[in-house]
Amino acid sequence: MKVKIWLIAIFLLAGCSQVVVRSTLLPGVTPSVTPGKVGVTVIPAPSVQLAAQQFLQAWKNEKYADMYAMLTKLSQDSITKADFEKRYRDAAIAMTLKNLDYTVLSTLTRPASGQAAYTVTFHTNQFKDIDSGEMVMNLSIEDGVWRIGWDDGMILPELRGGNQLALDYSSPGRGIIYDVNGHALAAEGDAVALGVVPGQIDPKQEKTLLDQLSMLTGLNTDTIQNLYKHADPTWYIPVGEASQADVQAHYDTLTKLSGLQMNAFRSRYYADGGVAAQTIGHVAAIPAESLEQYERLGYQLGDRIGIDGIEKWADTSLSGKHGYTLYVKDSKGQIVNRLAESDSVAAQNVTTTLDMDLQTKLQKSMGNFRGAIVVMERDTGRILAMVSSPTYDPNLFEPTNKNFVNLQNILNNQANPLYNRATQGAYPLGSVFKIITMSTALQSGIFKNSDTYNCQYTFTEEPGVTLYDWTYYYKVPPSGIINLSEGLMRSCDPYFYHIGLTLYNDGHQQDVTRMAQSFGLGSKTGIIGLDPEAESPGSIPQPQSLSDAVNQAIGQGQMLVTPLQVADFVAAVGNGGTLYVPNLIDKIAPPDGNPTYTFSPKVRGTLAVSADNLKLVQEAMRSVVANKHGTGYYVLANLSVPVTGKTGTAQNSNDLPHAWFAGYSIANDPKHPDISVAVVVENVGEGADYAAPIFRRVMSLYFSDGTNTGGLLPWESRPYVVASPTPNVTDTPTATPSTTETPTPKP
Repeated sequence: MKVKIWLIAIFLLAGCSQVVVRSTLLPGVTPSVTPGKVGVTVIPAPSVQLAAQQFLQAWKNEKYADMYAMLTKLSQDSITKADFEKRYRDAAIAMTLKNLDYTVLSTLTRPASGQAAYTVTFHTNQFKDIDSGEMVMNLSIEDGVWRIGWDDGMILPELRGGNQLALDYSSPGRGIIYDVNGHALAAEGDAVALGVVPGQIDPKQEKTLLDQLSMLTGLNTDTIQNLYKHADPTWYIPVGEASQADVQAHYDTLTKLSGLQMNAFRSRYYADGGVAAQTIGHVAAIPAESLEQYERLGYQLGDRIGIDGIEKWADTSLSGKHGYTLYVKDSKGQIVNRLAESDSVAAQNVTTTLDMDLQTKLQKSMGNFRGAIVVMERDTGRILAMVSSPTYDPNLFEPTNKNFVNLQNILNNQANPLYNRATQGAYPLGSVFKIITMSTALQSGIFKNSDTYNCQYTFTEEPGVTLYDWTYYYKVPPSGIINLSEGLMRSCDPYFYHIGLTLYNDGHQQDVTRMAQSFGLGSKTGIIGLDPEAESPGSIPQPQSLSDAVNQAIGQGQMLVTPLQVADFVAAVGNGGTLYVPNLIDKIAPPDGNPTYTFSPKVRGTLAVSADNLKLVQEAMRSVVANKHGTGYYVLANLSVPVTGKTGTAQNSNDLPHAWFAGYSIANDPKHPDISVAVVVENVGEGADYAAPIFRRVMSLYFSDGTNTGGLLPWESRPYVVASPTPNVTDTPTATPSTTETPTPKP
């Protein structure tokens, strides 16, 4: 019987082409054999080394879903995908993980199981590198591939058994932002929200109430009264905020005033309801979409960060460095081990170049208009004031402030008060651009300053087109025969149309654009103190046609500039051709220590104008305000300090034109460095009527140390108080370029 069984086996083997004994097959791999031969082909197991590297690389790339997909079925049954991912994210946050590196030290392979020894080095934002020490990864074959048998100890050995990482930190107080004279613009402290309930106000006390609120908030009494004049008698009407120290100094008087409500809170306090609010910026809670990013840097939920302005630009300095301790805690919350520590570093204070008194008075001088004012030291680039109107109260971003209810009024305001019109507002420049056109004409060699032109009401040199001078619309006599300097003084549009046409026809089509670029237009100034995204580069396109060139010559067409750019290039004209980087920061320093940053002028370019030609431009700008025929003469002639300037009235696609005035002082006063100023008022009319009076006030206040207002502005009933009814201001939250081919320019 045994012999028969043995013979049958021999027969079966002889009749088969092959027999395969398989240990494990790689997915999708078919074993190769030699036809006609009897034998055994053994397919080796997949590489443990490769599987371990794939898992660790997915960790390095933070591909947690890919990691989870590599786990054994048993491991996946023991932890959900969401919890698995959370374990890794929580560890990364606790360690303030920046990134990690790994090394596979050795591997062991068996037919159906394997092991890999590895180490991980965690590079963190707040600690020195954390080394895991040697860890072991267990693998097993499932469905022909290696799967990872996972446990908590594969993140860190200390986490085995359900332990957790915990980050403990101490936070230094946020640094103070000062003006150039040491006045606090933003500081941590106790503040008081002030408001009124109209029906509770005693008429006999109303004047005292208004005076006290005006003194504490910086708002004028008319403005405060208008807040509640037509309100429901039972409503709480927010007025503003004041420091607790200021309230305490008048506490006895304030507590006797019926209708007044005072509610204390502690937060980042911004003086006077926001001085240069868009420039200083504000702090707020970390946005939900950015929370993990900030947690990885060591922040915690509830921390306040700089959202915009200097608060954002200097956030690292103002925040200081938290002190951190990284613990391992067991499931009961008890500390098991201390893994790492880092010491705190005190926050630094930022001293700006802004003059609080000048800034505050200029903010009020803008009345109800929209627009911007930039005041800059002519020879250094230091910014003394940067006004964007309308403004807002940054204290309203603090939820514990009872006046927080007014925040929605800011966020929903169509005028967009959060928008910094001084650096982000992009406008056509109008006739202020003629400074650049005149420079181009002289540099081209085609024009001399003595060249005359008969400036009449119309310009007809461009075939089929009739353009008009501003004198036509004002119904005043045309300028007549004038030279080039007088053309700038009179802001003669036909003369500059003629320049644009001549340059274009004589092969100088790009000259005006290139000159504008040398004046810094079409690119960001690189202002120090604000993030790059807080500044618009504007636009100076190349003319594509004769009409483009003619329009460009008077600052119309598709060009866009910011008030900051204009103040910067006008300063360069005044200082002899040096274009400086605008700067908002005087110094950054710890409370007790040497500054880590100190202001020094930084050059960013040179005007492409010869000294002789630049002198002609300077003299022409002086004549704008000093010659009785100049377009700025009647507003600026009797200023106590000598100035230069240029009016501008920029057509745009919205209703009335934007009013511009830009110029600089030539006082040579050792106590008051000369300044350049750019003013734009949106959609109101002529530059000489609206922007030039504000320019006058800037110069008057600056050179008198705030004592001389330069007279009333046309829209004021008294200094800094808008007359009633207020001027009609068109609703134009953003400026857009003109698309008309035949604008109607004004001076």
